Amino acid sequence: MYRHGSNKGVFGAEGGIRRLGLLVTFAAVFIATAAVLGQQPKQTSCVVCHSKLEGRLKDPVTKFAHDIHNSRGLSCNDCHGGDPTKNDMAAAKAISTGYLGTPKPSEIPAFCGKCHSDAGVMKRFNPSLRVDQVQEYLTSTHGKRLKEGDIKVATCISCHGNHGIRSAKDPQSSVYPMNVAETCSKCHANADYVAQYNIAHNQYDRYKKSVHANALYEKKDISAPTCNDCHGNHGAAPPGITSVANVCGQCHSRQSELFQQSPHKAAFDRQGFAECVRCHNNHEILKPTDQMIGVGKGSVCVACHNGDKGYEAAKSIQASMSDLSGNINKAEDILDRAERAGMEVSRPKFELQEATDAMTTARVLIHTVSTKQVVDAAGPGNAVALKSFKAGQGAFAELSFRRQGLAVSLVFIGFLAVLVFLKIRQIEGR
Repeated sequence: MYRHGSNKGVFGAEGGIRRLGLLVTFAAVFIATAAVLGQQPKQTSCVVCHSKLEGRLKDPVTKFAHDIHNSRGLSCNDCHGGDPTKNDMAAAKAISTGYLGTPKPSEIPAFCGKCHSDAGVMKRFNPSLRVDQVQEYLTSTHGKRLKEGDIKVATCISCHGNHGIRSAKDPQSSVYPMNVAETCSKCHANADYVAQYNIAHNQYDRYKKSVHANALYEKKDISAPTCNDCHGNHGAAPPGITSVANVCGQCHSRQSELFQQSPHKAAFDRQGFAECVRCHNNHEILKPTDQMIGVGKGSVCVACHNGDKGYEAAKSIQASMSDLSGNINKAEDILDRAERAGMEVSRPKFELQEATDAMTTARVLIHTVSTKQVVDAAGPGNAVALKSFKAGQGAFAELSFRRQGLAVSLVFIGFLAVLVFLKIRQIEGR
């Protein structure tokens, strides 16, 4: 039995735990609320005055609460100049105080570059950031047009925003990997806007159908390519025919290396084809399939080859790939059925992975356009797949033997049961 005194101690401990739990919960809510509300800007005359205004004049203060510059201790005057200690508007915005106001579009790169191009300033706040971003921007298509007087092109604030700039690592940032395509689409998916530049407006829609977008948005893989991975960010420029393969080769290095050694390299150069794009497209890059190789429906080879050596090579490569794929599927099917029947087939199923690896290797080697290399890579895979298939057949043979043995055993046991029954009847009759 429990003593009354011991219960009191337990209840006292529980009360303390509950109070501690409430404190932890309150602290979590407070932290979460602070994160949502952001860090309130330093109370300067700029903030005090604009907080009392409405609409676009109040927005800077509201947005700045979440701005990375605010979190680093910077305030309005660090960008716009002026004297934030003066309560009188005329005195606070006097030209003598270095007041700049709102920069013109053509002035924005230099405006941001006051700090971002100064290594000494950046070392105080974020030494990891490059200080050549403005110079790189000026080499971009956007930067070149801006220098020519086109004030409609993208500048720093077009992508990063102005008073609510977040770190690129912040999921709510306009330049966070999962948001980059949407940020670029603000201009590039606007048909009326891009019409003046004679460029297409469907890149964003096509990209959303691609294997890259699937990895980014569906699989949440933020390392998957988006606009700036191929086009660049500050030095944004469309890859030309001569450079697109190098762009793709940043990720697909093995495929790029094999293609450079293939007969297609010289042929594509003569025809002026963009290497990877010719077979895989650019923005709407779909997941590669075995149907792309060969001469059947969905093949990309027949776009250039018809009855020539390339046509025959494509047919041979397709046959080799089809044989290996078929053998792997047959082995997987019989092993799966054997496993469902209760047979131990873990070893051959594990070994079958070698055939799958050979299939992957053969698919990569397609970029060599060499029938021999593809066939040589597929050969070991076929051998493993055949071995695994035979292991599945052996498992079913053993299962059949067991069933036959069980049937014979049941018949024999039944026969003995009948004999025992008859013997018992004989004994009872006496």
